[in-house]
Amino acid sequence: MTMFYVYVLRSRTDGKFYTGCTKTLDNRVQAHNHGLVESTRKRLPMETIYYEACLNEKDAYRREKYLKTTYGKRYLRNRLKEYFTG
Repeated sequence: MTMFYVYVLRSRTDGKFYTGCTKTLDNRVQAHNHGLVESTRKRLPMETIYYEACLNEKDAYRREKYLKTTYGKRYLRNRLKEYFTG
């Protein structure tokens, strides 16, 4: 069974988020941290702060799209409240 992962990375440089979707979470995060992904190359290092697993690719991409919205970012800040407040 193939899983599809929606993930959120946070730049340790500027504190901004990057949200993406992949089949291979570990490989994708490594690609980000090795500078192989253009959109995060200048914001390294990146840390994984959140991910979800989906059984269906369309569901995963739909969730990624939601997490990139204002409501999705609000959801993440509430979900990760302890992470952000320390």
